[in-house]
Amino acid sequence: MDSLTQIVLGASVGEATLGRKVGNKAMLWGAIAGTIPDLDVIGRSFLDDVTALEWHRGFSHSLVFCLIAAPLMGWLVHRIYRRKNEASVRDWSLLMFLCFVTHPLLDCHTTWGTQFFWPFDLRIAYNNINVVDPIYTLPFLVLVLMALFARRGSARRKKLNRLGLIISSVYMVITIALKGVTYQVFKTSLDDKEVDYVSISNRPTMFNSILWTANVETKDSFLIGYYSLLDEDQNIQYRGYAKHQERIDDIRDEEQIKRLIYITKGWYLIQEKDGKRYLCDLRFGEMGDGTERFVFTHELREVDGEWQVHSIDPEFEFDNMWDYLGPMFDRMLGNK
Repeated sequence: MDSLTQIVLGASVGEATLGRKVGNKAMLWGAIAGTIPDLDVIGRSFLDDVTALEWHRGFSHSLVFCLIAAPLMGWLVHRIYRRKNEASVRDWSLLMFLCFVTHPLLDCHTTWGTQFFWPFDLRIAYNNINVVDPIYTLPFLVLVLMALFARRGSARRKKLNRLGLIISSVYMVITIALKGVTYQVFKTSLDDKEVDYVSISNRPTMFNSILWTANVETKDSFLIGYYSLLDEDQNIQYRGYAKHQERIDDIRDEEQIKRLIYITKGWYLIQEKDGKRYLCDLRFGEMGDGTERFVFTHELREVDGEWQVHSIDPEFEFDNMWDYLGPMFDRMLGNK
C-alpha cells in the first residue's frame, strides 16, 4: 500500500500496543516503524532495474526481517527513553514487531504482493485492493487523528483507535468478497462468449473497489476487460493484445530478461516501436489514455553486447491527470 496508509496503520497498531503506557510516542514510533520496510526502494539508486524489482517487498517485507529488526529497534527506542522508564525493551520490541509485520501483511493484498516467507521463492499477492485506495485509508486516518488528540489512556481514545482498525479490516474483507464476485462475472462473460482462455486474473482499479479489471490469457493474446459494480449490463467488452512473445526468442535466455519474465509470472507482451523492444507487465494495467501503453513497461536494450532491462517510469503529469482518471471514473459509474 502507499506510504500514508502504512503510516496510519503503524500509528494505530502502535497506539493499540503501547499507547496507554507511553502516550503519543506509541503512535509516533508506530508510524516510523510502519514506513521502514519500504526503505527497500533505496535499492533503485545503486542496483540494476531487475534486481531492484526483485528486492522490492522482498527481505524487508519478510517475517525474518520482522524477527530480526524488532528487538534491535526496540532496544534503540528504549535507550532513547530509558530515563522515563515508561516501557521495557520487551514492550518496545513488541510494538516494533507488530508494526513491522502488519506492513507486509497489508501489502500481501495488493498486486505486487510480498515475499513474506523469504528466503523461500514465494510472493504472496491476493490482488483484492489497489495500492492506493482512499476508501480504506481516509476513514482510518480521520479516526487515528481523532484518537491522537484524545486524552491519553481514555476510553474515547481507545474506542476511536479500535474503530479505525475494525473499519479498515472489515473493508478489506469486503474487497476479498468483491474479488470473488467479480471473478465470477468475468468468468461467466467469457463462457457466454465461448472464449477459449487459459487463465483469468482480476483486481480493482486505482483509487476504488467499484471498478474491477481482468487480464485474460488466451493462446496467442491477452484480453483486458472492465466491470463496474454499478453496471446494469454484465456483457463485458474486452480489448485484445497480441502477446508477440516470440519477438524476444533470440534474447529470452539473457540473464536480466529471463529474470524479468519470471517476475511477471507470464503476464507480459512484447511491443516494438522505432526499432526498440519493450516488455509490458500487464498485471498493473493500462495507462488509461486510450493508447496501447501500460503502467509497467521495460525497454530491452543491448549495451556493450549485453542485454539489459531499463524500466520506464509512467509519465503522469498533474496538468493532464484527468485524461487518465476521467475515463476511469466515468466507467466506474456503470454502463447505464
